Amino acid sequence: MGLLDDIRADLTEAMKAKDKLTVSTLRSVVAAVQEAEVAGSAATTLDDKQIQKVIAAQAKRRVEAAEAFEQGDRAEKAADERAELSVLEQYLPQQLPENALVEIVERVMAEGGYSTMADMGEAMKAVNGEVAGRAEGRVVADLVKSRLS
Repeated sequence: MGLLDDIRADLTEAMKAKDKLTVSTLRSVVAAVQEAEVAGSAATTLDDKQIQKVIAAQAKRRVEAAEAFEQGDRAEKAADERAELSVLEQYLPQQLPENALVEIVERVMAEGGYSTMADMGEAMKAVNGEVAGRAEGRVVADLVKSRLS
Protein backbone atom coordinates (compact mmCIF):
# COMPACT_ATOMS: atom_id res chain seq x y z
CA MET A 1 0.00 0.00 0.00
CA GLY A 2 1.47 3.33 -1.07
CA LEU A 3 1.65 6.62 0.76
CA LEU A 4 -1.35 8.07 -1.05
CA ASP A 5 -3.41 5.00 -0.10
CA ASP A 6 -2.36 5.50 3.52
CA ILE A 7 -3.41 9.14 3.36
CA ARG A 8 -6.78 8.24 1.87
CA ALA A 9 -7.33 5.55 4.54
CA ASP A 10 -6.44 8.07 7.26
CA LEU A 11 -8.78 10.58 5.64
CA THR A 12 -11.62 8.06 5.84
CA GLU A 13 -10.81 7.37 9.50
CA ALA A 14 -10.73 11.10 10.26
CA MET A 15 -14.11 11.55 8.57
CA LYS A 16 -15.59 8.77 10.71
CA ALA A 17 -14.08 10.34 13.82
CA LYS A 18 -15.35 13.80 12.73
CA ASP A 19 -11.82 15.23 13.09
CA LYS A 20 -12.27 18.42 11.06
CA LEU A 21 -8.62 19.48 11.25
CA THR A 22 -7.27 16.19 9.93
CA VAL A 23 -10.00 15.94 7.29
CA SER A 24 -9.31 19.40 5.88
CA THR A 25 -5.54 18.93 5.98
CA LEU A 26 -5.58 15.53 4.28
CA ARG A 27 -8.08 16.72 1.69
CA SER A 28 -5.70 19.54 0.79
CA VAL A 29 -2.87 17.01 0.47
CA VAL A 30 -4.90 14.72 -1.80
CA ALA A 31 -5.89 17.74 -3.91
CA ALA A 32 -2.26 18.91 -4.15
CA VAL A 33 -1.14 15.42 -5.20
CA GLN A 34 -3.86 15.22 -7.84
CA GLU A 35 -2.91 18.68 -9.10
CA ALA A 36 0.75 17.63 -9.33
CA GLU A 37 -0.23 14.48 -11.21
CA VAL A 38 -1.99 16.44 -13.96
CA ALA A 39 0.50 19.32 -14.09
CA GLY A 40 2.75 19.47 -17.11
CA SER A 41 2.26 18.14 -20.61
CA ALA A 42 1.14 14.63 -19.64
CA ALA A 43 -0.68 13.20 -16.63
CA THR A 44 1.46 10.92 -14.48
CA THR A 45 1.12 8.94 -11.28
CA LEU A 46 3.40 10.12 -8.50
CA ASP A 47 5.51 7.67 -6.53
CA ASP A 48 5.96 7.92 -2.75
CA LYS A 49 9.07 10.13 -2.97
CA GLN A 50 7.27 12.60 -5.23
CA ILE A 51 4.25 12.58 -2.93
CA GLN A 52 6.54 13.33 0.01
CA LYS A 53 7.89 16.32 -1.92
CA VAL A 54 4.33 17.58 -2.41
CA ILE A 55 3.64 17.11 1.31
CA ALA A 56 6.92 18.85 2.19
CA ALA A 57 5.85 21.82 0.06
CA GLN A 58 2.50 21.87 1.87
CA ALA A 59 4.32 21.74 5.21
CA LYS A 60 6.59 24.60 4.20
CA ARG A 61 3.54 26.69 3.30
CA ARG A 62 2.07 26.00 6.75
CA VAL A 63 5.30 27.11 8.46
CA GLU A 64 5.48 30.30 6.41
CA ALA A 65 1.79 31.05 6.99
CA ALA A 66 2.17 30.51 10.75
CA GLU A 67 5.13 32.91 10.83
CA ALA A 68 3.18 35.50 8.84
CA PHE A 69 0.16 35.18 11.14
CA GLU A 70 2.40 35.58 14.21
CA GLN A 71 3.92 38.73 12.75
CA GLY A 72 0.40 40.03 12.13
CA ASP A 73 -0.66 39.32 15.74
CA ARG A 74 -3.03 36.53 14.70
CA ALA A 75 -2.00 33.89 17.22
CA GLU A 76 -5.15 31.77 16.74
CA LYS A 77 -4.54 31.48 12.99
CA ALA A 78 -0.88 30.68 13.58
CA ALA A 79 -1.93 27.92 15.98
CA ASP A 80 -4.28 26.51 13.31
CA GLU A 81 -1.44 26.42 10.77
CA ARG A 82 0.88 24.70 13.25
CA ALA A 83 -1.82 22.12 14.01
CA GLU A 84 -2.14 21.36 10.29
CA LEU A 85 1.66 21.12 10.12
CA SER A 86 1.64 18.46 12.84
CA VAL A 87 -0.79 16.39 10.74
CA LEU A 88 1.44 16.73 7.66
CA GLU A 89 4.60 15.79 9.56
CA GLN A 90 3.19 12.29 10.13
CA TYR A 91 3.68 11.60 6.40
CA LEU A 92 7.17 13.05 6.06
CA PRO A 93 10.47 11.29 6.77
CA GLN A 94 11.92 11.87 10.24
CA GLN A 95 13.94 15.09 10.28
CA LEU A 96 17.65 14.76 11.02
CA PRO A 97 18.78 16.00 14.42
CA GLU A 98 20.95 19.12 14.24
CA ASN A 99 24.18 17.34 15.25
CA ALA A 100 23.73 14.68 12.53
CA LEU A 101 23.00 17.41 9.99
CA VAL A 102 26.13 19.32 11.01
CA GLU A 103 28.18 16.11 10.62
CA ILE A 104 26.82 15.53 7.10
CA VAL A 105 27.45 19.14 6.07
CA GLU A 106 31.02 19.11 7.38
CA ARG A 107 31.81 15.73 5.79
CA VAL A 108 30.39 16.69 2.38
CA MET A 109 32.13 20.08 2.47
CA ALA A 110 35.47 18.41 3.28
CA GLU A 111 35.05 15.69 0.64
CA GLY A 112 34.11 18.21 -2.04
CA GLY A 113 36.72 20.76 -1.07
CA TYR A 114 34.14 23.57 -0.90
CA SER A 115 35.64 26.61 0.82
CA THR A 116 34.47 29.87 -0.79
CA MET A 117 31.07 31.46 -1.32
CA ALA A 118 31.55 30.80 -5.05
CA ASP A 119 31.14 27.10 -4.20
CA MET A 120 27.77 27.66 -2.48
CA GLY A 121 25.64 26.23 -5.31
CA GLU A 122 27.74 23.10 -5.75
CA ALA A 123 27.99 22.60 -1.99
CA MET A 124 24.23 22.90 -1.56
CA LYS A 125 23.63 20.41 -4.35
CA ALA A 126 26.03 17.91 -2.77
CA VAL A 127 24.61 18.34 0.75
CA ASN A 128 21.00 18.14 -0.42
CA GLY A 129 21.86 14.91 -2.23
CA GLU A 130 22.95 13.43 1.11
CA VAL A 131 20.17 14.94 3.21
CA ALA A 132 17.40 14.01 0.74
CA GLY A 133 14.43 15.81 2.27
CA ARG A 134 15.27 14.99 5.87
CA ALA A 135 16.13 18.61 6.73
CA GLU A 136 14.65 21.99 5.91
CA GLY A 137 16.43 23.73 3.02
CA ARG A 138 16.82 26.99 4.91
CA VAL A 139 18.62 25.25 7.79
CA VAL A 140 20.91 23.41 5.37
CA ALA A 141 21.69 26.65 3.52
CA ASP A 142 22.53 28.44 6.78
CA LEU A 143 24.88 25.64 7.84
CA VAL A 144 26.63 25.55 4.46
CA LYS A 145 26.91 29.33 4.34
CA SER A 146 28.40 29.46 7.84
CA ARG A 147 31.16 27.05 6.76
CA LEU A 148 32.11 28.94 3.59
CA SER A 149 34.44 31.94 3.78
